Amino acid sequence: MTAPDPLSGFLDRLSAAGLHVEAQQAPGLAPARLVIVPAADWGRLGREAKVAAWRWAAGWGEDGDDTIGVNACFEKAGTYFVARTLVPRATPVLASHSAAYPGADRPERHIRDLLGVTFSDHPDPRRWTRHHAWQQGEYPLRRDFPAAGQPPAQTPADYQYNFLLAQGSGVYEIPVGPVHAGIIEPGHFRFQAVGETVLKLEERLAYTHKGIEKIAEGRDAEGLARLAGRVSGDSTVAHAWAACMAMEKAACVDVPPRALWLRALMCERERVANHVGDVGAILNDIAFAFGFHQFARLREEWQRVSHEAFGHRLMMDCIVPGGVATDLESRCMAPMLEQADALRQQIGKLMLIINDLPSVADRLRDTGVLSPEYASALGCLGYVGRASGMDFDVRRDAPYPPYDGLTVKVPLNHFGDVNARVRIRIEEISASFDLIRALLAEPPGGPIRADWKEASAGSEGLGLVEGWRGEILSCVRFGAGGKIARFFPRDPSWTTWPAIELLIHGNIVPDFPVCNKSVNGSYSGQDL
Repeated sequence: MTAPDPLSGFLDRLSAAGLHVEAQQAPGLAPARLVIVPAADWGRLGREAKVAAWRWAAGWGEDGDDTIGVNACFEKAGTYFVARTLVPRATPVLASHSAAYPGADRPERHIRDLLGVTFSDHPDPRRWTRHHAWQQGEYPLRRDFPAAGQPPAQTPADYQYNFLLAQGSGVYEIPVGPVHAGIIEPGHFRFQAVGETVLKLEERLAYTHKGIEKIAEGRDAEGLARLAGRVSGDSTVAHAWAACMAMEKAACVDVPPRALWLRALMCERERVANHVGDVGAILNDIAFAFGFHQFARLREEWQRVSHEAFGHRLMMDCIVPGGVATDLESRCMAPMLEQADALRQQIGKLMLIINDLPSVADRLRDTGVLSPEYASALGCLGYVGRASGMDFDVRRDAPYPPYDGLTVKVPLNHFGDVNARVRIRIEEISASFDLIRALLAEPPGGPIRADWKEASAGSEGLGLVEGWRGEILSCVRFGAGGKIARFFPRDPSWTTWPAIELLIHGNIVPDFPVCNKSVNGSYSGQDL
C-alpha cells in the first residue's frame, strides 16, 4: 500500500486556508517539488508548514533583472519541496520564517546581508555575514557587484556588534576568540557566567567569508565541482557529490553505476575518517591523552589507504561532473576490507577501556545536553540531531543511488549529551563499515564517467547528500553557455552551530571545549 503524499495534503490545506500557491514541475529539483508562493503569503506559508510539522531545511536567494527570488526548502518524512517567491529588486521586503523556525534566523540574515532583502518581522537586525566589509547599500550577491568587491584600505573593526548581555549580581563576561590558540578557523564566543556556570553564550562567526556563492558565477561544471569540494575541506567528497548531483540533474546526465558506487565508497570513508578523528579530539578535550593518540593513529592509517586508492588523503577533486576522476584498482579492494575489519576490532577494544573509566563518564555524561525540543526547533541534522532523537538520514529516508539498493542503519539516541553524540559517532562508524563491506562485495563494472552535456540556460538542479555531519543541500542554476549562474551549498553546520548556544546553558566554562568538539560545526561550511 502506497503511503500518502504529505505534500499533496499540505497543498490542499494551504488552499483551504486561502493561500494562493501553485505546484510546478521542476524535474531538476527532484526529489523536491517546486511550490510558487505570492510574496504576501510567504509568512503564512512558514507558519502553516510549522503547524504541519515540516522541517525548515534551507533558505537562499537569487538576484534577477527586476526581482529577487527567495527560496526555502522544507522536508517531512523524506518528502521535500522548495517554496519560491519573488520580491521587487527596488523594494525587496518579505515576511520572516524565523518566528516559526528559529533555524531560519541566520540564513535569513545571510540573505539580507548579501542580497538586500529585508525580512520585515525578523527579530535580529544585526549583520551576520557582512562584518562591515561592504558599505550600506552594497550587496555582494547582486549581479552588478564585482566579485573582487570594492574593499577599503582597511576594513573597519566590528566593534559595533551588540552582544546580548545577561544582567545581575556576580555576572561577568568572558570573550573567547576570534583568534584561537590552535589551528582552527576564527570564531568569537561571548560567555556570560556566574562563577564557573555559563548563563548565556553567543557566537559571532563569518570572519573568513570566502565569497563561494559569488565566485561560483561564470564557472563551468568542472570548475564548480572543484569549488564545491572546498566549501568545507573535511566534507570535500559530500559537498562535491551534492554539487555534481545538482548539475547532473540540471543537464540530464546519467551517471554510470560504477561511478555512483565509487562516490558512495568515498563518502563512507570520509565519514569514518572524521568520526574517528573527532572521537579522539573529544577525548583530548577531557585530557585523556591515550585515547586521543590512539584514535588519531587510526585516522591517519585510514587516510593513508584513501590516498593510495584515490590519490588524495581527503579524496579531494575525486568527484567530477558525470562521475569520478579515478577508478579503484582491484588490488585495493581486499586491503580496504581488511582495514575496515581491523579498525572495527581496534575501536571495539578502545571503547571497552574508555567505557570502563569513571573519569571519562564524569566528563561526558549529562554534559552539554541538547533537548529533543531544541534539536527539532533548530532542525539539527546528522549525529547532533540523532543524539537528540531526530531520526532522519537522507540515505535511508530520501535514498539516492546506490543507497537505494543498500540497507542503511541509522543509530538513534535521546539523551542529547556529549556522551550520546560520541555513541552515535561510534555506531555510525560501525554502520559505515557495514556499507563499505556491502559495496566492496558487489562492485559494478563499466565506465566511471559519462560524457558531459551542456545544460541549457535557466535549467536548475538540487543535490541532496548525507554527509558525515548530516544532510548537505546544493542548488545550482545554469546561465548561457553552460556557465553557472547561481550556486548555493547548505552545510549541516548552519543548523548545529546555534545548538551550541543552547546546550551549554548550566554547564561550567571548562566544559565548553568538549561540548563544542562534540558538535564540531564547520566554520568554513557556515561561512560561504
